[in-house]
Amino acid sequence: MQQILVVDDEIGIRELLSEILSDEGYQVRLAENAGEARAFRSRTRPDLVLLDIWMPDTDGITLLKEWASAGLLTMPVVMMSGHGTIDTAVEATRIGAYDFLEKPIALQKLLATVGRALRHSADQPQPALSLASLGRGPLIVDLKQRLERIANLRTPVLLTGEPGSGIELAARFLHPRNTPWLVPDTTAGLADAPLELLNQAREGTLFLHDVADLNKVEQKGLLLLIGKVERYNARVICGATRALPELVAQGAFDARLYAALAAATIRVPSLREHREDVPDLANLMLSRMVEAKEAPQRQFSTAALNALRNYDWPGNLAQLQSAVQTLALTALAEHIAVEEVNRVLPQPALTPLAAAYDLPFDVPLRDARDAFERVYFEHHIAKEGGNISRVAETVGLERTHLYRKLKQLGIKLTRKPDE
Repeated sequence: MQQILVVDDEIGIRELLSEILSDEGYQVRLAENAGEARAFRSRTRPDLVLLDIWMPDTDGITLLKEWASAGLLTMPVVMMSGHGTIDTAVEATRIGAYDFLEKPIALQKLLATVGRALRHSADQPQPALSLASLGRGPLIVDLKQRLERIANLRTPVLLTGEPGSGIELAARFLHPRNTPWLVPDTTAGLADAPLELLNQAREGTLFLHDVADLNKVEQKGLLLLIGKVERYNARVICGATRALPELVAQGAFDARLYAALAAATIRVPSLREHREDVPDLANLMLSRMVEAKEAPQRQFSTAALNALRNYDWPGNLAQLQSAVQTLALTALAEHIAVEEVNRVLPQPALTPLAAAYDLPFDVPLRDARDAFERVYFEHHIAKEGGNISRVAETVGLERTHLYRKLKQLGIKLTRKPDE
């Protein structure tokens, strides 16, 4: 029997919806506020949630955001309101709500929406990740804010970043729900029939994984397509894992196409740049596997999560997902220990600097300390690619203090400090 959670502070509405839905054969659970709804969701996953927007303790939009950020929005949620606005409905849909019902709710519309939402949930498995669950660190918060600023525009968008960093998650964040989402299996259509692709994406979104890989003919097709998007009321979102300005300078990428894409360029950070989000991401991935009965009950130890956070993740999200899956399936105990993480993750070799540098022992302590600090800071500068902001964060110093220390030790920067 499918289970529906009704969240509304008005007892009359709760009882009415419970009676109607119970008569239709659904198992109904009731919550009069966000606190009760949170507690229920922490214990189990309902098949559908009917969520009132205006509640006294925490409003429905805030609760929806909480569930999305925590990776708990794995069921369809239909928002309800007696005085909702179009903006509210759009915001709820963008966060992850399936639909929006205005009060008083007509019986037939209620039943049709509930049935459609439950069928959609069964036919469309929840993706493993969404941008909302990617993290709560400052870089991801900044990314979300920048995406929100352009979400309602129809201008082409260029999302740049490393492979696996979450470019498609950012693109899906911009995509309005319940509209066409087209990701071509091959880019040959850009050369053969670009307008046919646009027609398939009419009223929706055309997403291209990596325009840096397009050949010259495909680039011309994309440029033609971009010029026609308004006619089809579609949006074009492109990913790029290489620096397009460099490709333009080399003659490998059409300068006109780059100009058409560059106005709305947003960079998606790599996983190692927001490593503070890794523990929550790993826990989310693990809980999804357990919830889907793809793995036995598992839980990361604190030391294991710290090891995951401190890893560099050159393969970004895909590598983290693979590591979590391996740990979930092969760990010997329910609590995954740090030794299991070290077993699964490739251990980076020492850098030549750290491995080969011979620290002096037959010198005064002050000189030995300076020698060690020189090696220490040079190691972290090399590891972070010269990014002084990240070095300062890693070593726990303010940037101004770090600059003074580097000058004192005679360490010269080979890259711009703000890169």
